Amino acid sequence: MSRSEKNKLIIALSLAMFLAAIESTIVTLAIPTIVKDLRGFDLISHVFSVYLLTSAITTPIYGKMSDLYGRKRTLIVGISIFIGGCALCGFSRNMVMLIAFRAVQGIGAGSIFTVPMTIVGDVFPLSERGKIQGALSMVWGIAGLIGPVLGGLLIDFLSWHWIFFINVPFGILTLYIFQTSYNESPTKSRHRIDLPGIALLSVAMIAFLSIFIFGSEDGFLLSTRNVVLFVISMTLLVLFYHLEKRAVEPIVPFNVLTRSSIFVNVIAMMFSAILIGVDVYTPIFLQNVQGHGPLIAGLLLLPMTITWTLVSIPLGKLVIRFGGKPVVLVGMVVTLISLLPLLMIVSGTSMAFIIAMVLVMGVGMGTCVTTQTMLIQSSVEYEKRGSAVAVISLLRTLGQTIGISVFGVVFNASIRGGFTREGISSYDLGNLYELSSYSEGVSWDQIVAVLTSAVHLVGSVLIGLVIVCLILSLLMPRPPISERTEQPTT
Repeated sequence: MSRSEKNKLIIALSLAMFLAAIESTIVTLAIPTIVKDLRGFDLISHVFSVYLLTSAITTPIYGKMSDLYGRKRTLIVGISIFIGGCALCGFSRNMVMLIAFRAVQGIGAGSIFTVPMTIVGDVFPLSERGKIQGALSMVWGIAGLIGPVLGGLLIDFLSWHWIFFINVPFGILTLYIFQTSYNESPTKSRHRIDLPGIALLSVAMIAFLSIFIFGSEDGFLLSTRNVVLFVISMTLLVLFYHLEKRAVEPIVPFNVLTRSSIFVNVIAMMFSAILIGVDVYTPIFLQNVQGHGPLIAGLLLLPMTITWTLVSIPLGKLVIRFGGKPVVLVGMVVTLISLLPLLMIVSGTSMAFIIAMVLVMGVGMGTCVTTQTMLIQSSVEYEKRGSAVAVISLLRTLGQTIGISVFGVVFNASIRGGFTREGISSYDLGNLYELSSYSEGVSWDQIVAVLTSAVHLVGSVLIGLVIVCLILSLLMPRPPISERTEQPTT
């Protein structure tokens, strides 16, 4: 591809990524307003977990379909489903409807999380990928700036429903620009879709992730129901493995996994749990403990996306010079340092302290996530790259789903324990914002203290996960690095 064609492609991919980024930014910041209106504070984690569940199921499917039928048409189908899910979410009138329609959104989002990064690996050499992924990361920074402003205006002057409706016209525009900006001619041949593999993997994922989704609802992960679900999911995964070994065109070709890539994938899964924990519970702290509005909370988090973007630009050359393992290790150490202040923040913590904390978070997290993606992209040839990127995307989605559900259990359990310590016996966990839902004599300062303690506990869990990731990074074999990239036929 010529440089001008590559520039058009970057714009097209940026638009596709922006569609998901603006949605994630607005929903994360608007969720306190949404659950207050729908009286579903105790179901916060479900709004995210069901979205991630359907994303997890569809991610490997989109990856394989992009290998078989082309990146372009696969991404267009996914974006179209995503737009439909956005419209449905906007019509939600209760938490059950919102959670169900978020599942539809997730089905479409599976393509947006997978295919654009696969295209980057197809077209750009390793030395340029960090810069390109940095440019795509900038999309999240722009969304981080526009999202709070747009979301705040929509919520204040219309309603939270419009944070979903606004995606429909923008999504249609994205489809048009992508259709006219990227030319692709995938090899035409007869393919056999691995329907049994898709079915087995989907049911296994539903059973496995239901452990955490339902566990976060009742606050108890170890139960007879969850043990049964675990046995079912593991049995289905074993069957899936043996089926895929014999399949002509497996939905997950296991030959994309090497010893080093297995380490990278496992680390990426755990690190994604850390990332979503920061993304969800930091805005909750800023809005519900410190009392900032969605706009201010979003602006306070913006420095993280800025440093994430800036640190991604030189990573390609750094990985080539020093190797992927040292770069990941540095990112882990910086991330660990950045999360330690989560144990100290309180309602009176200054904005300057918060900004400094998230600035360092962006450096550490941007280094880790971008490097992990580059290592997976360079580990296989073109015709398997969609599946390889889909595997890490699937595991990241699993990590996010499990993480947000476990964090929800920890957060809600801490709140219950905090109310007990405060002597508060009458309360509605789904309606924490109305003092009328508590027993007499309860002050807002008591509620803030309980919420602060819950955030600190979640922060402790995040720090523990980073330490585990750091140990795995030390044990990880040095991944092979190659600048070679196979260009698709265009």
